[in-house]
Amino acid sequence: MSDLDEIDFALLRALSQDASQSAGALGRELGLSQPATWRRIKRLQDLKILVGRQLDLDREKLGFGVTVFLGVKLGTKGRVSLEDFERAVSAIPEVQTVEHVLGLYDYRLRVTARDIADFERVLRRRIMLLPGVGSVDANVLLSEERRPGPLGPLNRAR
Repeated sequence: MSDLDEIDFALLRALSQDASQSAGALGRELGLSQPATWRRIKRLQDLKILVGRQLDLDREKLGFGVTVFLGVKLGTKGRVSLEDFERAVSAIPEVQTVEHVLGLYDYRLRVTARDIADFERVLRRRIMLLPGVGSVDANVLLSEERRPGPLGPLNRAR
């Protein structure tokens, strides 16, 4: 791990809560000047510890009330490359994330849809027709709680 100090971890925690904060506002919160805060943010970006900024959309307000996690087991390994499957599944707009995993399934997908009927349409007409798909297992998301991540324990474990 890079040479991060308590202030770096506090800065990462603050940005993970609200990445839109200005360097000035973050500096006031952490007891730093705006230029010192900006330099720390730039260093974290240069080290590839801080990568991009994420926009969080309220899917329900946009009309997407159903989220389903799919476990996908490929049925024709060797005949269809992983890259072919990943390229094809990534082209489906309702598929929000594609994760190649180890275990019972080969892939874990996060799919959003307007409702269950819309999800069924996406599943039957798009996902089940992808190259190499063998079996699919679905879990409907009931609720979601955001966790701050591993930043709290990291600075205490050193």
